[in-house]
Amino acid sequence: MAETYSKDEMNRRMNGAVATLKSEFAGLRTGRASAALLDPVTVEAYGNTVPINQVGTVSTPEARMITVQVWDKGLAKAVDKAIRDAGLGLNPQMDGQLLRIPLPELNQERRKELTKLASKYAEAARIAVRNVRRDGMELLKKLEKDHKIGQDEHHTKGEELQKLTDSHIKDIDTALHSKEQEIMQV
Repeated sequence: MAETYSKDEMNRRMNGAVATLKSEFAGLRTGRASAALLDPVTVEAYGNTVPINQVGTVSTPEARMITVQVWDKGLAKAVDKAIRDAGLGLNPQMDGQLLRIPLPELNQERRKELTKLASKYAEAARIAVRNVRRDGMELLKKLEKDHKIGQDEHHTKGEELQKLTDSHIKDIDTALHSKEQEIMQV
C-alpha cells in the first residue's frame, strides 16, 4: 500500500471521534427523557446478548418517562432485569409487555457526577483527535523524508492539519459546554 496523505481521511477520522462523543453524550441522563438513554442496555434474548432496541420499541411519551414496548411477551422480564442492572438508576414498572420507566429528578450531586463524566468523554474525544493529528504529522514527516513531498508542502499540509484539529477540538468543547448546561438545568 502506497502511503499518501489525505486531508479528507484525517477529517473523516476526526469526525468519527466527534460523532462518538455525541453518541456518548446522548446516553448521559439529563432532566429530560431520551430514547438514547437506553442505547447501552443489552438484553439476554434467544441465547444472545442484543441491544434493547432489537427486542422492543423505545419511546419517550412524556418529558420524564421512557417506555419500552417489548415485542415478545417472554422477554419482558429479561428487558426489565437488563434495565435495572444497567447501572442507570432506573426502575421500570411492568404492565404486560409495556415497561414504563419514570425518570427521577436529578439531585445536585448526581448532576455534578454527570458533568464530570461528560468532561471525561470530551477529553477522550480530544485525545482521539490529537492522535489522528499525530498520525498525520508522522505520515507527512515520513513522506518528506522519502522525498515524496517537499518541505514547503509538508509545512503547508501540517498547518492545514493543525487547523482541522483546532476546529474539531472547538466542536468538542462546544458540545461539552451545551451538554453541561443541559445537565445542570433544573
